[in-house]
Amino acid sequence: MLTFVPTPLGNLQDITYRALSVFESAQLFLCEDTRVTRHLLELLHERGYLTALPEAEFLSFNEHNGPERLKQIAERLVSEAVVYVSDAGMPAISDPGQLLVAWCQEEGLPYDVLPGPSAVTVAYAASGFEAGRFLFYGFLPHQGRPRREALENLLRSPWDTVLYEAPHRLEKLLSAIAEREADREIFAAKELSKKHQRYYRGSAGELLERLRAEGVIRGEWVVVMAGAKTSPPVLHAEEIEAMDLPPKVKAKLLARLLGGTVSEWYDRLVRKR
Repeated sequence: MLTFVPTPLGNLQDITYRALSVFESAQLFLCEDTRVTRHLLELLHERGYLTALPEAEFLSFNEHNGPERLKQIAERLVSEAVVYVSDAGMPAISDPGQLLVAWCQEEGLPYDVLPGPSAVTVAYAASGFEAGRFLFYGFLPHQGRPRREALENLLRSPWDTVLYEAPHRLEKLLSAIAEREADREIFAAKELSKKHQRYYRGSAGELLERLRAEGVIRGEWVVVMAGAKTSPPVLHAEEIEAMDLPPKVKAKLLARLLGGTVSEWYDRLVRKR
């Protein structure tokens, strides 16, 4: 049986008894990075949380080798005690473990997901934002137009949004938000549960200046962005299709606002004529 096990974000004391029990009986570990998982288990053993190091095989399972690795170990997922862990936190969220969940569902195989540490919920709880409802987006596209468009959509959303961001792109993110809307409320959490954990809250412009001045951009970050105070008017496909515009213009507008490709929308418009 396959079990998805959350691991500490940084503080080893956040490991659960259930997680330790599953580790001790595991025959195969599937890891985002085998070195990170082995090091975690060694620390847990040294600190007395694990009575003994697991006598198990360790295989990498990541975004690069996931599909091919699944073919190799599919039968073992049925017959052995298999554990999947990411480098830290809850697996299968913005994580290649999603592939394993989907495979178990398609094959009708049992699997289990243990509760435990999650940077998403920790950061939102720490933000103090009052809505109590939020969108988890994960990582924005790395660069270019896809990144700009994704951020623009999130800035228009009425929902608070939780983002993961790499340290070398955090300044770029805050700069883009401040350029678009300098007073947008932002909460940023650095190194959750670790020795140098820090919380920052303020407008995008204020936060950008503060983090630059303090020189604390390095580290792992979770960013919570307050939702837009006013939502843009919603256009439905039928309204756009009824506009007195050339089909190609309509197709571009529909693709931009509602998703899909320009050619798909153009074909739909032509069929309706």
